[in-house]
Amino acid sequence: MSGNPLTSKIAAPYARALFDFSVEKNIMHQITADFQNLDIFLEETPELLEYLTNPIVKQEVKSGILTKTLKSQLNTETFNFLMVLVERDRINLLTSVIDAYLELIYQTASIKMIEVSTASAFTNLQKDTLIQKLKELTNAREIRLVINVDPSLIGGFLIKTESKVIDFTVKNQLQKLAKHLDTVLEI
Repeated sequence: MSGNPLTSKIAAPYARALFDFSVEKNIMHQITADFQNLDIFLEETPELLEYLTNPIVKQEVKSGILTKTLKSQLNTETFNFLMVLVERDRINLLTSVIDAYLELIYQTASIKMIEVSTASAFTNLQKDTLIQKLKELTNAREIRLVINVDPSLIGGFLIKTESKVIDFTVKNQLQKLAKHLDTVLEI
């Protein structure tokens, strides 16, 4: 959800073009499923992503690796799109293109991506309760949470949407208390 703004800016037209193409050809569901699965696959195999983004590796080799590993797993149009990224030397943008494409899909489907940082992992009940509250607050049909565990927050959680940051962390409360004490004690 967060990343290099320049990379995101370069990836956006590729994502938009694929989105428009998928709508025109009525294959949005297949490409979306491919990208969701590919996102998980790349997260689980960081060495493949490192190899694909390595500028020293030749385009033909990258094409061969993608053909061997992914061609049978992906829709033809999704695979062809990956080959376009390789040919244009933009395969290094793959994760950003995936993120941008899925963001377009989620906007279209009224699905909100919300990033939550928490001091400790949520239970399923806590996660479900948070999703329900966020649905009410955002009027979204569906909520997709990206959960980051950050023990430095001490307790509580931090919610980030496109336009808002809501901080319920103990760390934030302690910082506010420290500022207040500083102003009170400077008398």
